[in-house]
Amino acid sequence: MRSAFAVVVLALGLAHGAPVSATAADALLAAARDGDLAAVEAALAAGAAVDTRDDRGRTALLVATVHDHPAVARRLIEAGADVDASDHQRDTPFLYAGAEGRIEILRMTLAAGADLASTNRYGGTALIPAAHHGHVDAVRMLLDTAIDVDHVNRLGWTALLEAIILGDGGPTHTEIVRLLLAGGADPDLADGDGVRPLAHAQSRGYRPIAALLEAAGARP
Repeated sequence: MRSAFAVVVLALGLAHGAPVSATAADALLAAARDGDLAAVEAALAAGAAVDTRDDRGRTALLVATVHDHPAVARRLIEAGADVDASDHQRDTPFLYAGAEGRIEILRMTLAAGADLASTNRYGGTALIPAAHHGHVDAVRMLLDTAIDVDHVNRLGWTALLEAIILGDGGPTHTEIVRLLLAGGADPDLADGDGVRPLAHAQSRGYRPIAALLEAAGARP
């Protein structure tokens, strides 16, 4: 059964001569934004392409990911949505879910075969912004995959460096550093200027992080 929203959108579109597919596409994107699962079903039934895009190049799945609607994301993935479809600024459902800690959706994208080597506009994998933003569960989940823990982005930073340089040195980022080191991160892989992780931690006064690095054999 169609939701009232979907019925109104489709009816208005038909009344003004809009193609059913175009009207359904608009309804799908709006439903993904609002987390309206019934409207998603109605839009798909009305002919909306599952990977239809908005004016920012975002698919319905990416929109649902941005607004954190796991039930809608699940339905779209079941319908064949591409978890690696990139928008105009190179965000994908997988990359965004990792970067912003959308754990349920991240799990779904991984199960759907997300490209672990895909990169965002900064040339970073999903692991790097997850570490930067302090999403411990996302970091842990990504480290359970074959993702490259030492991938270097265009800033010259690994996930370990970004957790130190852009983190706050508190318990959350300290735990992320611990997870990265336990996951095989190179404690001596320097940034583009040749500054190593331990030197960054020491210069910022991040003593617990420095202690973890020293225990891993890091050099200043």
